[in-house]
Amino acid sequence: MKLLEERIRRDGKIREDGAVLKVDSFLNHQIDVGLYNEIGKEFFRLFADERVTKILTIEASGIGIACIAGQYFDVPVLFAKKSKSKNIDGGVYTARVESFTHGKVYDVMVAKEFLRPEDRVLIIDDFLANGAALDGLIQIVREAGATVVGAGICIEKAFQSGGERIRAKGVRVEALARIKSMGEDGVEFC
Repeated sequence: MKLLEERIRRDGKIREDGAVLKVDSFLNHQIDVGLYNEIGKEFFRLFADERVTKILTIEASGIGIACIAGQYFDVPVLFAKKSKSKNIDGGVYTARVESFTHGKVYDVMVAKEFLRPEDRVLIIDDFLANGAALDGLIQIVREAGATVVGAGICIEKAFQSGGERIRAKGVRVEALARIKSMGEDGVEFC
């Protein structure tokens, strides 16, 4: 998606260590709603034939993107929580997820009442790096007996192993911007 690539080139910042791309000025802290709208349209174009019944993401950065996409698919958006709260009643599906960005391990959860075997689930997230979050969400969907129809990712760090590993499991991954490399010279896209 050229629009997203251009925005990454213009406003993305690569941290000194070359491992982290900061896109917080438009994607995952301050939100460019117009850009989100175009991202939602593109995910709908890519997955329109999959008969999606639910969109699943993980808190927090994926929620806004998933909600905009959910409007195009006209389906509910569900997000995996990183901590159990008092308002989750009954059983939950859980998966252990290690966050590359935060350097923490979370037990993420989804209430069983919202994910059914008949659901056809599109997973949406902002980044795909090592694939831990996506792995955890896939595990939850499969534990529910539902079908993963694919994963819509805004930015994939293709130089890390996550995307290749998830695709090898037979999951369709569509990344709107695939980064081949990044460093002091900027970002190179696949």
